[in-house]
Amino acid sequence: MSHENLFAEYPMLKSGRLTLKKIEESDADDLFAIYGNERIFRLRPGKARKNIDAVRNMVGHFERDFKKRKMIFLGIYLNEGGKKLIGVAEMFGLDKKVNSITIGYTLNEEYRGKGYASETAGLMLGFLFNKIGINRVQAFVMPENVKSGKVLLRNNFKKEGTLRECEYWTGKGVVDLEVYSILKNEYGNG
Repeated sequence: MSHENLFAEYPMLKSGRLTLKKIEESDADDLFAIYGNERIFRLRPGKARKNIDAVRNMVGHFERDFKKRKMIFLGIYLNEGGKKLIGVAEMFGLDKKVNSITIGYTLNEEYRGKGYASETAGLMLGFLFNKIGINRVQAFVMPENVKSGKVLLRNNFKKEGTLRECEYWTGKGVVDLEVYSILKNEYGNG
């Protein structure tokens, strides 16, 4: 496959416990449990949404960003118990010249510490390296977000360092970010 196939259709990625797929408007309540939580937004860009209507609008924005070939938002769903949405996975910043992409993930607080973030990152890596042919996958993490850094290290990312006061994040201002990456030739060589 190629970069063009990244946006050909919404990916559906599956593991034993999780499915990553397109987020539907019917997921608004579960999505609001994530995007309406102030504590979650302490360590990620943006601000918590104040009401469910704002979250419903986000679903349309996710679709728009996909159609513009800008960003992919995938819901993280449990395979058991009614396919509940427990988080959001993100793939963005495709650089065709470098053959790289950035990933991110956000989980509902109730589902943290159960290995779902690591499993989500692993699903995205398999898709990006094996199906799309990406060479470099990277992630940016606030230094205070130690748990997210550990998720990346468990998936064989290497911590490249800290970019000091490098980016403006809505709701945070100018922030320091730790950079983690993994190259295709390192994937699966844990």
